[in-house]
Amino acid sequence: MRGPAVLLALGAALGLARRLLQRLRRALPAEGKAVLITGCDKGFGHALAKQLHAKGFTVFAGCLLADKNGDGARELKDMKSDRMKVLQMNVCSDQEVAQAVDYVKMTLKDPEEGLWGLVNNAGVSTFGEVEFTSLDNYKEVTDINLWGTVRVTKAFLPLIRRAKGRVVNITSMLGRMVSPSRSCYCISKYGVAAFSDCLRQEMYRWGVKVILIEPSNFVAATGILTEDSIDKQAEVLWSGASSTVQEDYGREYFTRHVALMKSFVNSGLKDMSLVVNDITNALISAHPNNRYNPMETYWWMRLQVMTHLPTAIADWLYIPGATL
Repeated sequence: MRGPAVLLALGAALGLARRLLQRLRRALPAEGKAVLITGCDKGFGHALAKQLHAKGFTVFAGCLLADKNGDGARELKDMKSDRMKVLQMNVCSDQEVAQAVDYVKMTLKDPEEGLWGLVNNAGVSTFGEVEFTSLDNYKEVTDINLWGTVRVTKAFLPLIRRAKGRVVNITSMLGRMVSPSRSCYCISKYGVAAFSDCLRQEMYRWGVKVILIEPSNFVAATGILTEDSIDKQAEVLWSGASSTVQEDYGREYFTRHVALMKSFVNSGLKDMSLVVNDITNALISAHPNNRYNPMETYWWMRLQVMTHLPTAIADWLYIPGATL
């Protein structure tokens, strides 16, 4: 047990050191800068919109349910601030994204100075082992998490380049390591990570910084998965599986799997400030990190193991049934 204990202690020390260094870095002024955030109806996006506004940013808060007077959009509108601009934005819609660009251009005091920040936060989560998951499910999750990020980024990049600003993309620890029954989500987040890394290299010549935020499990804090949503997804997964798959896996196994996912709903970190503060740092630090890892020490260490050790050893350590 000494080895794991030493690794955990080392990981905790490194994590603390990273955060202390972030605090010591020079912060840029927020006044006069504008940031657009997607997915502000709830979760990280909603909390971030309020925090950046409090720091002096002009915030363009993209909400999926703004036109339907959703709770999150209404709360932001009720702030009645000239620096909080709530706009309708479905990241899967070319038309709504184009309208958002036009609105931002019309609203900025000087469009030629550009838009300082873009935070691609909008996303969904799902579950299901590969043999139970339909292609339509893969496409739906990827359309929002990956293609939505690409669509919005491409649309706003000219404004970001003019400001020599920041693109901040929210991926996940599951954008660099995988987990059984999460292939839909992992594929989409791996894609966002690859897109971000390519874009970062392309944007150096323009003075634009592209930054990844890789949170661990914040399901309990964000409500991205709920027991009701899991029940609905489970019904679709089982009814959509072939008779061969249903027979081979068995209803008992499937029921246990669904119960495990329901227990996952209340797990993880409940304080969103770890993520929101890292995103804020990515936007205001004069020298931000390329990647931020708001997560517990256990998950940070597991991420290092899964991405650096030989695959067979990493699987053997963490995946039931894996053999060397």
